Amino acid sequence: MVTIEEVQTILDEIAEELPAEIYKDLNGGIILLPQVKLHKKSVNDDLYVMGEYRNEKISGRYIVVYYGSVEKLYGNLSRGRLKNKLRSVIKHEFIHHLESMAGERHLEKEDERNLAEYLKMKDSN
Repeated sequence: MVTIEEVQTILDEIAEELPAEIYKDLNGGIILLPQVKLHKKSVNDDLYVMGEYRNEKISGRYIVVYYGSVEKLYGNLSRGRLKNKLRSVIKHEFIHHLESMAGERHLEKEDERNLAEYLKMKDSN
């Protein structure tokens, strides 16, 4: 079982690996929240939200990682494998950030297609 402190340490390490340029206008940085988050369209409570990119008028632009979701899905992985999973989550959210800055929605549309596939699969079961 991985602790929230360990996940924070890994996220800090990942953040230091990334080029400074991609942080442009990400005024809220990367935030680790303790809760589990299920996707609002989750069937049988099995679709966890690992991270989110947020762009809000008051709070600005930031990335959220949900420790509870990470622990639920990846809590028993080795540190190296966990770091790779978290790196993937962070890079995914940074792509949302960069696309948002550029007025693009490619990854957002891919996420929508993936959700549609998930729902189709669940509907056929």
